[in-house]
Parts: sequence; C-alpha cells; structure tokens
Amino acid sequence: MKESAGRRIFLLANGFMLILLSLMTVYPLLYVALASISEPAELLSHRGLLMRPLGFSMEAYRSVLNNDMIISGYGNTLFIVVAGVLINLLMTSLGAYFLSRKGVLWRDSIMMLIVFTMFFGGGLVPFYLTVKNLHLTNTLWALIFPTAVSTFNLIIMRTSFLGIPDELEESAKLDGATHLTILFRIFIPLSMPVVAVMILYYGVGHWNAWFHAMIFIQNRELYPLQLVLREILVQNNTETMMIGSDSYDKGLLSETLKYAVIMVATLPVLALYPFLQKYFVKGVMIGAVKG
Repeated sequence: MKESAGRRIFLLANGFMLILLSLMTVYPLLYVALASISEPAELLSHRGLLMRPLGFSMEAYRSVLNNDMIISGYGNTLFIVVAGVLINLLMTSLGAYFLSRKGVLWRDSIMMLIVFTMFFGGGLVPFYLTVKNLHLTNTLWALIFPTAVSTFNLIIMRTSFLGIPDELEESAKLDGATHLTILFRIFIPLSMPVVAVMILYYGVGHWNAWFHAMIFIQNRELYPLQLVLREILVQNNTETMMIGSDSYDKGLLSETLKYAVIMVATLPVLALYPFLQKYFVKGVMIGAVKG
C-alpha cells in the first residue's frame, strides 16, 4: 500500500526529532568523556562545543583512582547495592505474594493502605527520628532497611504474580508444598523478567542514592560513592584528590578531575543498561495493564 505524502512528511519529521533528541541526550555524556581526558589548560581556555579531546591526559583518572575516598566510596556503594537489592527482592516478593493470593483477608484494603503511602508521607523529621531510635544512624544499614520495599515495585511484582495461573499453586499444595516453596520454586522462576526489572530499579536507585547518606552518615569512611561525588562537584572539594599531582597546576587539574569522577561513577551503570534495558519496557507494560 502506497504511503501518502503527508505520512512520509510525518515520518521524516518524527525521525528528525528523535535523532535530535538522541543527540541532545548523548552529547552531555560525550562532552564529559572528552573533557576528562583533555589537557587541563586547553580545556579551561576552550569555549563552545567539544567534539574531540583537547590534547590527551590521564592525570585526572590517575588522581581519582589513587584517592582513598573514591576506593572506599566504591566499596560502600557496592555493599549497599548488593545487600540492598537482596533485601529489596526478598521483602518485595514476600509482600507481592501475600497481596496476590485470593484468600487473604482484607487484601484489597491492605493494598489501598500501601498505595496511600505513594501520595502522602510522614516527612523527613519523623523519618530521621525513626531511624535514630532504631540505632541505625551512622551505619550503612540506614541506607538499606528504611527503603526495603518500594510501593511502585511492589505493585509491579504483585501484578506479575496475579497473572500466574491458580492451578499451579493448587497442584503444588496437593504435593505438600508450603507457601515459601510455592513462592521460590514456582512464582519467582516464572517471573524472572520482572525480577530483572526489580534488580535494575532497586540497583540503580541504590547506586544513585546520596540524600539519605547525607542525613544519616557522619563518618567519612562510610560515605557511598555518590556522596563523595557530591562533595567534589557541589562543594568543589578536590584538594584531597590532587595529592601527588605535581606535574599540573592544581587549579587547572581540578577542572578535568570533576569530569573524571563523573565518568568513574556512572560507567558501571551505563555498562549494565544495554544488556537489560529491554526488561524495563516489559516491567512498565506489566504495571500498566493490570493493577
């Protein structure tokens, strides 16, 4: 069937807009990558778009990777991500299984109360006092336990569990399976795409989190990577990262140092996204079809 002239114009305009939006999205990251390997003096004097490295220098990366705060920040963040995601998956799957069973008393009422928390919160002060009374302040667990379950992710996983046929659960019970056996041997294996979505949502959330760390963590040795990054970029504190970099003026090196820190902090997530991004689409569709 031959396309009309109006349709062809629409497709061309649509394609042009998508390409333009893609360039607008990619260029800031490209700028940061090119700036991080540029000569500090040339970068400081440069104005306008940056389409290639201005010289070549890895001094900023050497300063970043030799800094103890970056190394400890990476270690703390990896612990938070791994332990946090495991606890998130366990708590979310248990809650989703409970709320997806038809025989649960007041199931819909409980679900409405949980959804209510998406619209109204207790505020920062009660939240801080709760964490303090649990003696979690100045520990990494303060960044894990208070956010053990996300209501949005709980709804997605519950919707997935609702789509599993009841006959599978009934046949498992006839064979003597307990609820935990049904959950971990039937429901979760059948919902692995949704589990992948949960890993991505929770993992990226933990990786990028800094606000709770700023509130609850006072010991600098417990700073996660994003809080170290915030200290460098927002507070412009790069002095401790330039020790031993005598070959460059420290005022100049601080410019490329900021870009190098951004690259080091974002590369792990960027490397993970291309392999698992398709699960985001499925997760969004699951949450949109049924509730």
